[in-house]
Amino acid sequence: MPSTPRPLRKLGFLTIGLFDAADPARGHESTLEIIELGERLGFDSAWVRHRHLQYGISSPVAVLAAASQRTRRIELGTAVIPLGWENPLRLAEDLATVDLLSGGRLNPGVSVGPPMHYEQIKGALHPDTAGAEDFSYERVRRLLDFVRGKPASDFSGVEGFEVFADTVQPHSPGLGRRLWYGGGSLGSARWAGEHGMNFLTSSVIKAEDPHGEPDFAALQLALIREFRAHHPDGEAARVSQGLVVIPTDSASPEQRARYEAYAAARLPRTASPQGPGRLLFAPDLVGTSAQIAERLHAHAAFREVDEVAFALPFTFAHEDYVQILTDMATELGPALGWHPAS
Repeated sequence: MPSTPRPLRKLGFLTIGLFDAADPARGHESTLEIIELGERLGFDSAWVRHRHLQYGISSPVAVLAAASQRTRRIELGTAVIPLGWENPLRLAEDLATVDLLSGGRLNPGVSVGPPMHYEQIKGALHPDTAGAEDFSYERVRRLLDFVRGKPASDFSGVEGFEVFADTVQPHSPGLGRRLWYGGGSLGSARWAGEHGMNFLTSSVIKAEDPHGEPDFAALQLALIREFRAHHPDGEAARVSQGLVVIPTDSASPEQRARYEAYAAARLPRTASPQGPGRLLFAPDLVGTSAQIAERLHAHAAFREVDEVAFALPFTFAHEDYVQILTDMATELGPALGWHPAS
């Protein structure tokens, strides 16, 4: 098997945290149990997706606050918080609080752009400012400034018996270096690099050139190189890749058949860019760990990274995630040169 220029240093996973509307507590508990399992298996990081007005985690910062008290080592990330739903000042306070509660293990990933179905929800989300809200990179810059300790107020001092600061409190000193941008375009990769963020690249990117070849691996590689070319740390700048990966080493025949059917149903959308945004999807990787490792070693973008957050499929059962994570940690990770954390 060919070697990789960047041996896999950090192995993580990403979960959407689905729940039954009739029993949402059980779904959240399942997510926390999966994160605990990840720590026991030696994973370096666990990430949660963010879903609003859906049956998935709507408050990942709160969920990770709970996870921080049930784990001691594993890093905890969001992939990603859509900032169009957030006030950057308030979010900075929440992120710093959870980072301190976790002992400095939080990795907040964010993105920008108008919220999905904005016309339908703007009256509830931004009733007085819907037409004036700025959903550009400026929203990320504000969050970065607040997290990194720049003033949020022109007043500080004592007023009566109360003491006021001009910066977000609490302040978590290392958090500003652990902020990630989830991007799928060359512009977002460039912006993230120029502002000293880390970069999350997933199984969905943009095929921006209508005349170019829709080669997912090559286009994702271009994003990674664009990011590092504009980052102060250059080639050492952190990038995490998040493909959907489903190892089947210990899966039952029924599980294997279901996993293969899931991937096959999603495969047609990977043939060409989708929609006006020209979104390009990567195929899901299903098979034994040896088979998946071979495909990853042949993947141009994977060869350029040394950390991953493999995405768990959306709609599988809790026991499926246990099997997949166990195979990732015991079979796939070692096949990629990774060693579990202790």
